[in-house]
Amino acid sequence: MSEAPAPGPAPGPSPAGAAVGGRTVSLRSGDWSALSADASAVRIEVFVREQGIPAEEEWDERDAVSVHCVAYSAAGTPVGTGRLLPDGHIGRMAVLPAWRSAGVGAQILQRLVELGAAHGHRVLELSAQRSAEAFYRRHGFVAFGEPYDEVGIAHICMRRVCPA
Repeated sequence: MSEAPAPGPAPGPSPAGAAVGGRTVSLRSGDWSALSADASAVRIEVFVREQGIPAEEEWDERDAVSVHCVAYSAAGTPVGTGRLLPDGHIGRMAVLPAWRSAGVGAQILQRLVELGAAHGHRVLELSAQRSAEAFYRRHGFVAFGEPYDEVGIAHICMRRVCPA
């Protein structure tokens, strides 16, 4: 896989937002300095509070070198997030419970796939919680390897070829 160029300036939210599940969301992608507060709010709620992952396990040095994507409600509240690492791995996908099954995760994932392709990646990989494996399959990811435990949660590696 090729290495992604350093993230550029954070573009503003998607024009006019997009309706998902009867709700309007907008996406913003950029670097950690621009999106850390909003991405962190979602990750703390989902990973630390809901899933019980220790906070010290949630944060790593890769945030600073990743491109992040945050979804916002029409009121401007962050409701979902994900990141693309320079090596083409997608991670830290999280959507607040009230916004799940509304297409927010799909929009974030699609944006990260598009960013990966734009950065020259031919293949993207991720480590999916087994409970989210079907979601990623619906978006073209294929499991490989054996399931494994990460922070007490069953995971599986998945990959997909980027659009040309």
